Amino acid sequence: MNPSNETSKISKTKFIFITGGVLSSLGKGLAAAAIGALLESRSLTVTFQKLDPYINVDPGTMNPFQHGEVYVTDDGAETDLDLGHYERYTSVIMGQKHNYTSGRIYYSVITKERAGKYLGGTVQVIPHVTDEIKAAIRQLEGDADVAIIEIGGTIGDIESLPFLEAIRQFKYDAGEQNSIFIHVTLVPYIKTAGEVKTKPTQHSVKEMRAIGLQPDILLCRTGRQLSDEIKAKISLFCNVPPEAVITARDVKSIYEVPLLLHEEGLDARILELLNIWTGAPRLDSWYELVRKIKAPAHSVVIGIIGKYVELAESYKSLHEAIVHGGFANDAQVELRYVSAEDIEKKGAAGLLKGCSGILVPGGFGKRGVEGKVRAITYARERKVPFLGICLGMQLAVIEFAKNVAGLDKAASEEFDENTTQPVIYLMREWYDYRTGELQIRDEKSEKGGSMRLGAYPCVILESTFAHAAYGSKEVFERHRHRFEFNLKFRDQLVKSGMIISGISPPKEGVSPDLELVEIVELADHPWFLGCQFHPEFKSGPMKPHPIFKNFVKASLKFAKSG
Repeated sequence: MNPSNETSKISKTKFIFITGGVLSSLGKGLAAAAIGALLESRSLTVTFQKLDPYINVDPGTMNPFQHGEVYVTDDGAETDLDLGHYERYTSVIMGQKHNYTSGRIYYSVITKERAGKYLGGTVQVIPHVTDEIKAAIRQLEGDADVAIIEIGGTIGDIESLPFLEAIRQFKYDAGEQNSIFIHVTLVPYIKTAGEVKTKPTQHSVKEMRAIGLQPDILLCRTGRQLSDEIKAKISLFCNVPPEAVITARDVKSIYEVPLLLHEEGLDARILELLNIWTGAPRLDSWYELVRKIKAPAHSVVIGIIGKYVELAESYKSLHEAIVHGGFANDAQVELRYVSAEDIEKKGAAGLLKGCSGILVPGGFGKRGVEGKVRAITYARERKVPFLGICLGMQLAVIEFAKNVAGLDKAASEEFDENTTQPVIYLMREWYDYRTGELQIRDEKSEKGGSMRLGAYPCVILESTFAHAAYGSKEVFERHRHRFEFNLKFRDQLVKSGMIISGISPPKEGVSPDLELVEIVELADHPWFLGCQFHPEFKSGPMKPHPIFKNFVKASLKFAKSG
């Protein structure tokens, strides 16, 4: 590498394509994010894209049990959760053009066909679908020095074939030293045999080569360090140099991954293949982060009351944001996931005993709502630090309205369309901050894309928990919901002790009825905050979100006092 710390100017964007083989959940998204972090540490600019093979236009209507969390960007895109990894590990801000699905690609192709854009020709997977995929990738040209493209699914999946064919063509079009293929595969350790097995990797690469793709680098997921002998064997059978066989072993914290891959020489190999010269990487902040993770001064237990607790991926960004809050307080956070339905059956006291903080996250549908409300009552009455996000905030409003403000029939229109006290309701009109347009919505609106999505401004009231956290009078936070705080009940709730500490103001000249309540707090509680937005989408290990930082801080204080 060039010993200079100055990065050579790159005349055009280089592309890294990341694929996976053998099975899902090998960590392609984390690998992509870690590569981005390593390249940024060398003063290169990066961007990302996730190409998903499923037919849904976006994951917005998918059950979290099937697909995990839906990640939301500033510009309102509902995307794959891997975009959260990209943003947490790097300085990149994701958006609409950074996540494409088969459904979105086919929708575009069919729309063009209906409009006669193909001049009466027969529309086929090759070249029309593959051209559409390549056009989506080319949008990243010029955005950064290096674009990292992750292909969802695994080699051999029938629905992935158009994407794989598209990147085969793309690499040919781009020319030598402008794009590379990195393949993430499995090298399992068989305990009874006492050895690692390379056959899964061999077969996966064989599948790749059968469709015209030759990996340049192999990331081998494994439980232990691969020996030089094993690397040489993989090299021989997979047609890659031994130095391009990278051990991607299991680690206790996902934030160790960039350092692990750097120690294996991955970033140096990538730069060599792409013919990029940079200075040495600056990884001090990552080493300091890992030091904090491995030797925290404090510990605290926080309970998360949800309805998708059987699948941790459903709350991926939330999980990481709370852990980030721990980093900011030099604390290890033990997350105790508690099923809301279990609370309905067994009560809150026994299941939440020992929790020094209680968090109720977002969600959709009536299942588990009563259990979440009981958890909120527990936190309010016992003065346990509480954070409610999206639905969690709405249920905190309902709980307070019923049990404190005397609104015995308080409910959300999401669960009871005929309620006479809709403290949470379906807002039929609202001002879209990004487009400047008045949005109309009702019960018949399509589910996909009909929510308030993306970043909206929030004006913060001074002398509140929110202001103490942010230290600012205005912030922008990301949303994903349909139902809102009903301003008709505002005065009665405030009179009873609720504080409206954050609002999204209407556009100048627009009716004040379109003011949106963003944050609520309780006056007689050591730390109780509900926010309509999703702060977890803007938290990172190096920059923990202020709300999670202060929530963990309050939980630590509660633990010490108890």
